[in-house]
Amino acid sequence: MNKKNLFGFTLIELLIVIIILGVLSALISGNFFTSLKKGRDARRKADLEQIQRALEMYYEDKRAYPTQAADPGFPFAGKFCETGSCVSTEKIYMQKVPTDPVSSYSYQYQSDGSYYRLFSCIENNLDQGPGVKQTGYAGTNCGNCDLCKYGVSSSNSTLP
Repeated sequence: MNKKNLFGFTLIELLIVIIILGVLSALISGNFFTSLKKGRDARRKADLEQIQRALEMYYEDKRAYPTQAADPGFPFAGKFCETGSCVSTEKIYMQKVPTDPVSSYSYQYQSDGSYYRLFSCIENNLDQGPGVKQTGYAGTNCGNCDLCKYGVSSSNSTLP
């Protein structure tokens, strides 16, 4: 019996194992990054729903949605209060307005406060849910992703 064959692996065997590990790691990391994108998209949708609820509470009190003229601190300046100054006697609609994890949200409103639209990015190119427009909403800008791809609006308005 030859002792040379008892002490290790051949070069071919090592290469096969390395190739198999490379293929497996590529498959796993691809799923991981897709999951991260889906998670950030889910957070964006939940954030816009929270902001939407706060806007509806504001509307119930003021009979108009906030405009930058009426509330220079809105949108997305920390707290969301009655006048934007957030003094202790004011009603607070959101203690902390959420921000996009990667890019930015977009708030559009009618100058008389009659309606609003909220937009965000969507990273998952396969998402086709309600409010998603993969080609993007014209006239919007959500920072890093240019045209916003997800939107919600007040009940008396529709998305463009």
